[in-house]
Amino acid sequence: MVTFASEPIFHLGFFKITNTLLNTLTVDAIILTLSFFIIKNLKFAPGVFQSGAELLVNWFYGLTESVAPINAAKIFPYFMSFFLFILVANWTGLIPGVGSIGFFEHKKLIPILRSATSDINTTLALALISAFATHAMSIGTIGIKDYLGRYFSLNPINLFIGILEIISEITKIISLSFRLFGNIFAGEVVLMTVSGLFAFLFPVPFLLLELIVGIVQALVFSMLTMVFMAILTTPHHVQAKEVSHK
Repeated sequence: MVTFASEPIFHLGFFKITNTLLNTLTVDAIILTLSFFIIKNLKFAPGVFQSGAELLVNWFYGLTESVAPINAAKIFPYFMSFFLFILVANWTGLIPGVGSIGFFEHKKLIPILRSATSDINTTLALALISAFATHAMSIGTIGIKDYLGRYFSLNPINLFIGILEIISEITKIISLSFRLFGNIFAGEVVLMTVSGLFAFLFPVPFLLLELIVGIVQALVFSMLTMVFMAILTTPHHVQAKEVSHK
């Protein structure tokens, strides 16, 4: 049975090492290993793997430029990092043994590894990192004066709009974290249920569906972060002019 809370595997003093934390470290290790492998094997005349990687990166960078043409170079590393981490985290949860190999405690199976994004703590941490990076980039790009002017004003109407903007920023964090968590957790529950009823063949379509869901959810989270960064790195008066022209 899949539970909302991640299960502790062992303790380091007072610190609990959970199965989702172990999966997070595994995902980090996979991404870092692939990164070092690609860097060490870069060639002037690229092979099939390098060509595919370059095409993918160029496509994603072009997508970033289409949304934020001025600040694409600043936003792209965050966009790509979120996408890669979430994608690998989503897909590692589909590997046979993840979520099913473990030990029994009080007649309950405790899996050694569990998809990191099926833990609300992980998705909330990702959403908080996204929000912090977005606001830090906004301050560094447009300056503290324009940044604060988005939320605070002596004009009562603009002040009310600023309060709504602050509430919106809080709801963005909740929305980002719960959307990712809900989709991945629900998929994990479905796969566990189907696999428990039918051991062969029948779960395959659900696995393929979860592969697609993993890509979609990684894209949704990273692209929303990209859009939020593009909006907050544009001065408020520039946005107002664009709206008035439209």
